[in-house]
Amino acid sequence: KAAFINFISDEEWKSIEPVSSWFGPSSFLMSSMSALFKLSMWIRHGHGYLTENLGIPVWGSYAAFGFATLFLGMVLGLVSEVLGAGCDL
Repeated sequence: KAAFINFISDEEWKSIEPVSSWFGPSSFLMSSMSALFKLSMWIRHGHGYLTENLGIPVWGSYAAFGFATLFLGMVLGLVSEVLGAGCDL
């Protein structure tokens, strides 16, 4: 605590280079990382709900998320093909 107070009061912060805009809190990279973290927390909550509240075994929860991932991949692939069908290369 004392070191932090000295850092502020002695204005040592002026000698530190600012964070580049690429790693700033509002950058695309950090926004994407935030979205991935929120997704991981949602998946964790879903896993807990399936195993604790519904009594599904852990392997069953993993299988459900695996099938959901495969289904989402197929849907996104289909959407990609439909949207890309108008673009002849």
